[in-house]
Amino acid sequence: MTVELDVVPVGAFARGRKGFGRFVGASRLNVLALVIVGLVVFAALFGPRIVPDDPSKVSLLERLLPPSGKHLFGTDDLGRDLFSRVLSGARISLEVAAIILSISVAFGTLLGILAGLVGGLVDELIMRATDLFLAFPALILAAAVAATLGPSLAHTILALSTVYWPWYARLARGQVLSLRERDYVLAARVTGARTSRIVVRDLLPNVVPVIVVQASLDVGYAILFTSSLSFLGLAAQPPTPEWGAMMTDARNFIQGFWWYATFPGLALGITVLGFNLLGDGLRDWLDPRLRTTLKDL
Repeated sequence: MTVELDVVPVGAFARGRKGFGRFVGASRLNVLALVIVGLVVFAALFGPRIVPDDPSKVSLLERLLPPSGKHLFGTDDLGRDLFSRVLSGARISLEVAAIILSISVAFGTLLGILAGLVGGLVDELIMRATDLFLAFPALILAAAVAATLGPSLAHTILALSTVYWPWYARLARGQVLSLRERDYVLAARVTGARTSRIVVRDLLPNVVPVIVVQASLDVGYAILFTSSLSFLGLAAQPPTPEWGAMMTDARNFIQGFWWYATFPGLALGITVLGFNLLGDGLRDWLDPRLRTTLKDL
């Protein structure tokens, strides 16, 4: 037993390192994606510890100062340091996106697997429910739910989870339908394997990679939708340093004070770009049939 425990982790580590090397070497865009996502994650984890000022500290004597050595991104209309607020906003955006996708992936995948395995009336009920949610534009539905519940980040998380789970339900169901008639699944049924065992050993390993790729793409969209709802006044409320809320505050100062809206907007755009590139890279890496000419860049 000692030999097995020593060998398996090393082999798994070696395979993981080799696979990571192939992913990085497949495209320069993959490298760019890892750099952007790495910087955003670093800012989310350590930003509150390295920010030069309290992101909520008001200093009216320093209001609307341009970028300088003291204030790298300038200050806002209340004299708050924009660099500190942008760094702090990274943590808020990633935390909200992680919670939204955790709820959506868990709930949607469970319903999708249930619909694909059971079929019949259960499948019809679940799929018609997903069709009902998918019939509405995602952002409009999320805004309607958030407005009904009241403006707050907690209600935004619930609203966006409502929007995202149907996509994962459909994705998981489609994978299960394509897998349940495979020979190894039928063989497991013939040998008397329990349904739970078939799901864990035969279905989930094939469903998870597809879900992971979709989730990596949806991180960027979840951050973008959260900022959009904040911009509309339905999510983060002052003085929370959320990127969308910061751009809302900057609307009346765009013409004379360019830095106010520019830096939160750049942080949002670059973050969404990084996660989209990461999702595309994972998709191409996990499924060679989907590889595009981007691998030659």
